[in-house]
Amino acid sequence: MGLVVQKFGGSSVATAEKYRRVARRIAWKKRQGNDVVVVVSAPGDMTDDLIERARSITDRPSAREMDVLLATGEQISIALLTMALHELGVDAVSLTGPQAGFQTDDHHRAARIVNIDTARIRRELAAGRVVIVAGFQGMDDHGDITTLGRGGSDASAIALAAYLSADQCQIFTDVDGVYSADPRIVPTARRLDEISYDEVLELAAAGAQVMQLRSVELAKQYGVEFEVLSSLAPLPDEGGEERGTKVVAKLSPNNHRIVSGVAVDSKVAHITLLGLPDRPGVAYRAFKALGDARINLDMIVQSAGTGCGNGPTADISFTCARDDLETALEVCNRLLPEFPGARVVYDTDVAKVSIVGSGVASNYGVAARMFEALAEKDINIELITGSEIKISCLVRASRAMEAVRAVHDKFELGDVAPIVQ
Repeated sequence: MGLVVQKFGGSSVATAEKYRRVARRIAWKKRQGNDVVVVVSAPGDMTDDLIERARSITDRPSAREMDVLLATGEQISIALLTMALHELGVDAVSLTGPQAGFQTDDHHRAARIVNIDTARIRRELAAGRVVIVAGFQGMDDHGDITTLGRGGSDASAIALAAYLSADQCQIFTDVDGVYSADPRIVPTARRLDEISYDEVLELAAAGAQVMQLRSVELAKQYGVEFEVLSSLAPLPDEGGEERGTKVVAKLSPNNHRIVSGVAVDSKVAHITLLGLPDRPGVAYRAFKALGDARINLDMIVQSAGTGCGNGPTADISFTCARDDLETALEVCNRLLPEFPGARVVYDTDVAKVSIVGSGVASNYGVAARMFEALAEKDINIELITGSEIKISCLVRASRAMEAVRAVHDKFELGDVAPIVQ
């Protein structure tokens, strides 16, 4: 029927029974007449366990040796899953990332895929085998094992689907798709039948635990449309349906959603540089230094300062990941001597609440509706930024979950029928 690439995350292969269940799902797909390539992650929490083992030996393990260590997790998965398929009478073969042809750069712990030589995979498919590939890993030009960073197995699957010109790409997780909000926060959140690349990218950047950013960027770059499904759902041979959320380049014409989802990021820090000289080049100097320190910034806002005897001033606020706060403050404090009178303040008791939707820019009053939802709950907005499909507000961390629920209700995202203005 076609060539299918499937990916199963660590929670899908955490136990022997889960390996058997995944094997049955793969076997069913093969029996439908498909060629099947499967990308699999390390089982359960093994990657975290391996990191802890390394830390028990040294506080500063080399990046190269960490890649050698971490790559073993996926190799365990591919061997066990292949054995489970053999038990079902399915001819299958396991391949490590290098064996599957993944060629990467030499940036250990966060390598990028440069090319995939698919010759070995195609030979195995031609022989009628299911091919089980270790995600998250490849090999650089020096012959060293590399890993792709967190979420790298998703990127492996998307890239394989592109290089193999797959007819279908399925990403199996422990949830049955992308929801309008985190169901643990908003019980009325509903699963979306489809969502665009740009919406998923914005939701992920806004803190939603949907997919790793780089994998969606790869999908958009290569035009790979894929589906997010649950590996825990009833198996097709048990009467279950393969039903999840399709991630597409463009939403269907009959999809009139204004807002697709609400996300919250509680792991942010708010930094403000006060009293900077209001002249060309100052913002460049500050953000160049932060960029050189490899700090990703968000919600950047500049406003007029209170002024001083040396001329007009400006205040620049931005957010960053809380894990980057210490480094960001070091960078900012090093800059202060260049700008006499300037100072830096920060706040970690904040959270970012965002709405994302392809209709944000093309419909009037969307921002006002979001702000109204927060005002009705007496939730103060401390910073606002937006793009064509996203509006983000910084609020007190203690009010963040309440804010998510209020905004979700205001846009009636839990309703089956979309809102059309």
